[in-house]
Amino acid sequence: MENRKQEIRSTIDKHIKIDIIPGHFATNHSHVNYYIDMTKIKTHHKMAKRCADVLAAKFAGTPIDTIVCLEGTEMLGAFLAESLSSNGINVGTDVYVVTPELNSNGQMIFRDNIQSAIWGKNILLLISSASTGKTISRSEECIKYYNGTLNGIAAIFSAITEANGMQIHCVFDDEEIPKYITCSSADCPMCKERLKVDALINSFGYSKI
Repeated sequence: MENRKQEIRSTIDKHIKIDIIPGHFATNHSHVNYYIDMTKIKTHHKMAKRCADVLAAKFAGTPIDTIVCLEGTEMLGAFLAESLSSNGINVGTDVYVVTPELNSNGQMIFRDNIQSAIWGKNILLLISSASTGKTISRSEECIKYYNGTLNGIAAIFSAITEANGMQIHCVFDDEEIPKYITCSSADCPMCKERLKVDALINSFGYSKI
Protein backbone atom coordinates (compact mmCIF):
# COMPACT_ATOMS: atom_id res chain seq x y z
CA MET A 1 0.00 0.00 0.00
CA GLU A 2 2.79 2.41 0.96
CA ASN A 3 4.43 2.02 -2.46
CA ARG A 4 1.47 3.94 -3.93
CA LYS A 5 2.20 7.01 -1.78
CA GLN A 6 2.32 10.39 -3.53
CA GLU A 7 3.38 13.78 -2.19
CA ILE A 8 1.14 16.80 -2.68
CA ARG A 9 2.40 20.36 -2.12
CA SER A 10 0.12 23.24 -1.25
CA THR A 11 -0.53 25.71 -4.06
CA ILE A 12 -0.38 28.48 -1.45
CA ASP A 13 2.98 27.49 0.10
CA LYS A 14 5.11 24.82 -1.57
CA HIS A 15 6.77 23.98 1.75
CA ILE A 16 3.46 22.65 3.14
CA LYS A 17 3.09 18.99 2.13
CA ILE A 18 0.79 16.05 2.66
CA ASP A 19 1.03 12.46 1.43
CA ILE A 20 -1.82 10.61 -0.23
CA ILE A 21 -2.30 6.88 -0.87
CA PRO A 22 -4.93 5.74 -3.39
CA GLY A 23 -7.03 2.73 -2.47
CA HIS A 24 -10.23 1.70 -0.68
CA PHE A 25 -10.50 3.02 2.87
CA ALA A 26 -13.22 3.06 5.52
CA THR A 27 -13.77 5.82 8.10
CA ASN A 28 -16.40 6.02 10.85
CA HIS A 29 -18.68 7.97 8.52
CA SER A 30 -17.83 7.00 4.95
CA HIS A 31 -15.68 5.18 2.42
CA VAL A 32 -12.98 7.12 0.56
CA ASN A 33 -10.59 6.33 -2.26
CA TYR A 34 -7.56 8.09 -0.74
CA TYR A 35 -5.86 8.01 2.62
CA ILE A 36 -4.63 11.54 3.30
CA ASP A 37 -1.62 11.54 5.59
CA MET A 38 -1.20 14.87 7.43
CA THR A 39 1.37 13.58 9.92
CA LYS A 40 4.06 16.04 8.79
CA ILE A 41 1.83 19.05 9.46
CA LYS A 42 0.76 17.67 12.85
CA THR A 43 4.25 16.73 14.04
CA HIS A 44 6.82 18.97 12.26
CA HIS A 45 6.84 22.37 13.97
CA LYS A 46 8.17 24.32 10.99
CA MET A 47 5.49 22.99 8.66
CA ALA A 48 2.80 23.45 11.32
CA LYS A 49 3.87 27.11 11.67
CA ARG A 50 3.63 27.67 7.91
CA CYS A 51 0.22 26.02 7.78
CA ALA A 52 -0.96 28.12 10.72
CA ASP A 53 0.13 31.33 9.01
CA VAL A 54 -1.83 30.38 5.88
CA LEU A 55 -4.98 29.68 7.89
CA ALA A 56 -4.58 32.75 10.11
CA ALA A 57 -4.61 35.01 7.05
CA LYS A 58 -8.11 33.75 6.24
CA PHE A 59 -9.41 34.90 9.66
CA ALA A 60 -7.63 38.26 9.91
CA GLY A 61 -10.99 40.05 10.17
CA THR A 62 -12.80 37.47 12.32
CA PRO A 63 -12.96 37.86 16.13
CA ILE A 64 -11.51 34.70 17.72
CA ASP A 65 -11.17 34.10 21.46
CA THR A 66 -10.74 30.32 21.48
CA ILE A 67 -9.50 27.63 19.11
CA VAL A 68 -11.13 24.23 19.60
CA CYS A 69 -8.74 21.60 18.25
CA LEU A 70 -9.89 18.23 16.94
CA GLU A 71 -8.07 15.23 15.46
CA GLY A 72 -4.57 15.89 16.78
CA THR A 73 -4.27 19.51 15.65
CA GLU A 74 -3.14 20.94 19.01
CA MET A 75 0.35 22.00 17.84
CA LEU A 76 -1.12 23.58 14.73
CA GLY A 77 -3.71 25.26 16.96
CA ALA A 78 -1.02 26.80 19.17
CA PHE A 79 0.79 28.28 16.16
CA LEU A 80 -2.55 29.45 14.76
CA ALA A 81 -3.30 31.24 18.05
CA GLU A 82 0.10 32.93 17.88
CA SER A 83 -0.51 34.05 14.29
CA LEU A 84 -4.02 35.32 15.03
CA SER A 85 -2.81 37.37 18.00
CA SER A 86 -0.06 38.95 15.88
CA ASN A 87 -2.13 40.29 12.98
CA GLY A 88 -5.57 41.56 12.05
CA ILE A 89 -8.50 42.12 14.35
CA ASN A 90 -7.16 39.76 17.05
CA VAL A 91 -3.86 41.58 17.69
CA GLY A 92 -2.91 41.27 21.36
CA THR A 93 -5.62 38.69 22.12
CA ASP A 94 -4.59 35.88 24.47
CA VAL A 95 -6.26 33.09 22.49
CA TYR A 96 -7.34 29.92 24.31
CA VAL A 97 -6.39 26.58 22.71
CA VAL A 98 -8.51 23.67 23.97
CA THR A 99 -9.60 20.15 23.01
CA PRO A 100 -12.97 18.58 23.91
CA GLU A 101 -13.17 15.24 25.65
CA LEU A 102 -15.22 12.31 24.40
CA ASN A 103 -17.30 10.67 27.13
CA SER A 104 -18.31 7.00 27.28
CA ASN A 105 -21.24 7.68 24.91
CA GLY A 106 -19.00 9.32 22.31
CA GLN A 107 -20.36 12.79 23.13
CA MET A 108 -18.07 15.83 23.15
CA ILE A 109 -17.79 17.54 26.52
CA PHE A 110 -15.73 20.27 28.17
CA ARG A 111 -14.84 19.75 31.82
CA ASP A 112 -15.68 22.47 34.35
CA ASN A 113 -12.12 23.85 34.39
CA ILE A 114 -12.20 24.37 30.60
CA GLN A 115 -15.73 25.72 30.17
CA SER A 116 -14.69 29.34 30.79
CA ALA A 117 -12.74 29.13 27.48
CA ILE A 118 -16.01 28.35 25.66
CA TRP A 119 -18.76 30.19 27.54
CA GLY A 120 -19.57 33.46 25.74
CA LYS A 121 -16.49 33.15 23.53
CA ASN A 122 -15.96 33.43 19.75
CA ILE A 123 -14.80 30.00 18.65
CA LEU A 124 -12.64 28.84 15.74
CA LEU A 125 -13.03 25.11 15.10
CA LEU A 126 -9.81 23.50 13.83
CA ILE A 127 -10.03 20.05 12.25
CA SER A 128 -7.54 18.01 10.28
CA SER A 129 -9.95 16.66 7.65
CA ALA A 130 -13.55 17.34 6.66
CA SER A 131 -15.24 14.94 4.26
CA THR A 132 -18.90 14.65 5.28
CA GLY A 133 -19.36 17.48 7.79
CA LYS A 134 -20.71 15.16 10.51
CA THR A 135 -17.88 15.84 12.94
CA ILE A 136 -18.27 19.58 12.39
CA SER A 137 -22.02 19.38 13.08
CA ARG A 138 -21.41 17.42 16.28
CA SER A 139 -18.78 19.95 17.36
CA GLU A 140 -21.06 22.89 16.65
CA GLU A 141 -23.79 21.34 18.81
CA CYS A 142 -21.27 20.93 21.63
CA ILE A 143 -20.03 24.51 21.35
CA LYS A 144 -23.59 25.86 21.39
CA TYR A 145 -24.42 23.72 24.43
CA TYR A 146 -21.61 25.45 26.35
CA ASN A 147 -22.82 28.86 25.12
CA GLY A 148 -19.99 29.46 22.68
CA THR A 149 -20.37 31.07 19.24
CA LEU A 150 -18.84 29.28 16.27
CA ASN A 151 -17.19 32.07 14.26
CA GLY A 152 -15.06 30.03 11.86
CA ILE A 153 -14.03 26.59 10.64
CA ALA A 154 -10.47 25.75 9.57
CA ALA A 155 -9.14 22.47 8.17
CA ILE A 156 -5.92 21.13 6.76
CA PHE A 157 -7.92 19.26 4.10
CA SER A 158 -11.59 19.59 3.21
CA ALA A 159 -13.62 17.85 0.53
CA ILE A 160 -16.56 20.18 1.26
CA THR A 161 -16.73 23.97 1.01
CA GLU A 162 -19.18 24.62 3.84
CA ALA A 163 -20.94 23.03 6.79
CA ASN A 164 -24.29 24.21 8.12
CA GLY A 165 -24.00 27.38 6.06
CA MET A 166 -20.49 28.30 7.28
CA GLN A 167 -17.52 28.33 4.92
CA ILE A 168 -14.66 25.93 5.63
CA HIS A 169 -11.23 27.50 5.09
CA CYS A 170 -8.58 24.93 4.24
CA VAL A 171 -5.03 24.52 2.98
CA PHE A 172 -5.80 21.55 0.69
CA ASP A 173 -9.09 20.69 -1.05
CA ASP A 174 -10.39 17.86 -3.21
CA GLU A 175 -9.41 19.64 -6.44
CA GLU A 176 -5.78 18.95 -5.53
CA ILE A 177 -6.50 15.22 -5.20
CA PRO A 178 -7.56 13.73 -8.55
CA LYS A 179 -11.01 12.09 -8.58
CA TYR A 180 -11.36 12.11 -4.78
CA ILE A 181 -14.47 10.19 -3.69
CA THR A 182 -16.26 10.15 -0.34
CA CYS A 183 -19.53 8.25 0.02
CA SER A 184 -21.53 6.03 2.34
CA SER A 185 -20.69 2.34 2.45
CA ALA A 186 -24.04 1.59 0.78
CA ASP A 187 -23.18 3.82 -2.18
CA CYS A 188 -19.49 2.96 -2.42
CA PRO A 189 -18.52 2.09 -6.03
CA MET A 190 -15.47 0.17 -4.79
CA CYS A 191 -17.65 -2.04 -2.61
CA LYS A 192 -19.96 -2.65 -5.55
CA GLU A 193 -16.94 -3.78 -7.56
CA ARG A 194 -16.05 -6.09 -4.63
CA LEU A 195 -12.70 -4.38 -4.06
CA LYS A 196 -11.39 -5.18 -0.60
CA VAL A 197 -10.94 -2.40 1.96
CA ASP A 198 -7.22 -1.66 2.29
CA ALA A 199 -7.35 -0.10 5.75
CA LEU A 200 -9.50 1.46 8.44
CA ILE A 201 -8.56 5.13 8.86
CA ASN A 202 -9.14 7.90 11.36
CA SER A 203 -7.35 11.03 12.55
CA PHE A 204 -4.62 8.94 14.22
CA GLY A 205 -3.67 7.04 11.06
CA TYR A 206 -4.52 3.75 9.41
CA SER A 207 -4.75 0.07 10.26
CA LYS A 208 -4.44 -2.41 7.40
CA ILE A 209 -6.99 -5.20 7.17
